[in-house]
Amino acid sequence: MSLFKQLLIAICLFLIVAFSGSFMVSLESSRAQYVNQLRSHAQDAATALALSLTPNIDDPAMVELMVSSIFDSGYYADIKVVDLSSNKVMVERHAEPGESGVPHWFVRLIGLDPAGGDAIVSRGWQQAARVEVVSHPMFALAKLWDSALGSLGWLLLCGAVSAVLGALLLRRQLKPLDYMVEQSHAIARREFLSLQELPRTPELARVVQAMNQMVEKLKALFREEAERSEKLRIESYQDGLTGLANRRYFDMQLTAHVSNIEEARAGYLLLLRVTDLAGLNQRLGGQRTDELIKAVGEHLSRACAKYPETQNLVARSRGGEFAVLAPGMVRAEARQFAQLVDASLTSLHETGATDMVRVASLGLAPYYPGDSIQELLTLADQALSQAEAQGDSNWVCLAQDSLPAVIEDHHAWHSLLDHALEHGRFELYFQPVVDSIDPQQVMHHKVMSRLRDGKGDTVAAGRFLPWIERFGWSARLDRMMIELVFKHLQAHDHPLALNLSGATLADPHSLNRVYDLLAHYPALGKRLTLEVGEEQVPEQAALELITKRLRSLGYSLSLQRFGGRFSMIGNLANLGLAYLKIDGSYIRAIDEESHKRLFIEAVQRAAHSIDLPLIAERVETEGEMQVLREMGIQGVQGRLIGEPAPWQ
Repeated sequence: MSLFKQLLIAICLFLIVAFSGSFMVSLESSRAQYVNQLRSHAQDAATALALSLTPNIDDPAMVELMVSSIFDSGYYADIKVVDLSSNKVMVERHAEPGESGVPHWFVRLIGLDPAGGDAIVSRGWQQAARVEVVSHPMFALAKLWDSALGSLGWLLLCGAVSAVLGALLLRRQLKPLDYMVEQSHAIARREFLSLQELPRTPELARVVQAMNQMVEKLKALFREEAERSEKLRIESYQDGLTGLANRRYFDMQLTAHVSNIEEARAGYLLLLRVTDLAGLNQRLGGQRTDELIKAVGEHLSRACAKYPETQNLVARSRGGEFAVLAPGMVRAEARQFAQLVDASLTSLHETGATDMVRVASLGLAPYYPGDSIQELLTLADQALSQAEAQGDSNWVCLAQDSLPAVIEDHHAWHSLLDHALEHGRFELYFQPVVDSIDPQQVMHHKVMSRLRDGKGDTVAAGRFLPWIERFGWSARLDRMMIELVFKHLQAHDHPLALNLSGATLADPHSLNRVYDLLAHYPALGKRLTLEVGEEQVPEQAALELITKRLRSLGYSLSLQRFGGRFSMIGNLANLGLAYLKIDGSYIRAIDEESHKRLFIEAVQRAAHSIDLPLIAERVETEGEMQVLREMGIQGVQGRLIGEPAPWQ
């Protein structure tokens, strides 16, 4: 039983005991008073009747008349006139008063007996008769009953008012306890809440202050680990001059996006080289050359900001060379992107930042998942060499004959995807996520989508998702996938994880439609976790609102492909995520590259401080698995565990 109920019951019991005691004392006092009144009433009536009978004692008719008159004027049970010489009753009147509405149990409880009085009737100096009067207690019982009902009504009124006021007072006084319970639950959800206003009750104030100190300590520990991890990430994967990613980070991302046939998207690689960097050093000096390189990096970043798919994929490889990976781009978009970058860099010459007419040359080369990375780099370098050699343009975009033509066919993709969304021609594929210590223990299955084309073949998500996004149909696909997942969950009891697109999260209307869909299946919330890609995460305030709303519906949220925006880890304490999936680019060859292990260990320490489980994505070798197990990573997902496949 809760403390609130115990205190409320104690208040009610106290009122009952206080009323009972007060009522018994009042009842006994009233009972004694009524006994005296009854006795006095009987005695006064006997005395008055005796005085009235003294001159008329020898007239029987007058005696009877006077007795009847007295008897009818009051509450009497019996009046008798007894002749003292013969001890015979001269006149007697007796009656039982009618029901007065007093229950018999109350009469028995009170036990108020009739009271009597007597007086002597004289004849001169002789005693002629004796008058005996007995008063009936019914009128006193009626008064006591009315008094008891009044006391009971007053008790009920006081009890109701006291219960309401006591409940409000207790709820207000015990509100800090409720908040401390919420603090504990929040800590279990990996959130840290503090009660800013301390309660006025000293005992509760000390407890709340202690809880706040503990929460602040945990937040400080997590913040220190996050800052240490961010510092390590900057040292390992960020270029010190421009603030862009360095060659090591770009190589990781290039490998992850090109070699991953399952999820990777076809796109373009852009290489940029500042013209005559050695000559610039001699003419301008090292400091001004560094400023020029920084300016080139800033202009390149601003140009890439208009293409979300290039986010976190801009790097300075060495010297005056830069690289941009643009997954999901088609040829027309790649040419527009090159023109935008070229125009942005040309503005450096126009503003006088450099005296060179050609600030830099650009080369673009397409790629397709599964291509050789070395061949892709060679192709991009050829494009860059041609751009440097030609005089009429600063950029060259090469074609690749091996790239499937359907990838560039806008109309074909539009028809195929529109028909598939309209008729539900998508299939669910599942990839297991297992415990790193016990691979037989499945934590959940990651849900992936496959498109059934007109030939009956399945198309991986990496091929059609860029077109889904380009047509603005991501929200449609999300709703369809959720409906398919719910149908699956109603037939199977295994937990699943499903990705939500950034377009759905950014559109309030689409997000509300998802909420409505989730609200129809609250019982399935414990078996479905929604995932959001790190590159698609909205701003912190919006993300907190989304997690709270999902939690109220019974669902949880998690982040996948985490690592590129590691600075946001400091805000994870306010989200209550189910888990965090580390991007596979940090996992690839982690058993051979020590810098990756150091970084993941830093992430693990930060996540461990808020009890946030980590899951490694795209685990492909036993060596990687062994290292992750030693580091304490809770879950793993990848080809080593199992390829995506239909439900078995």
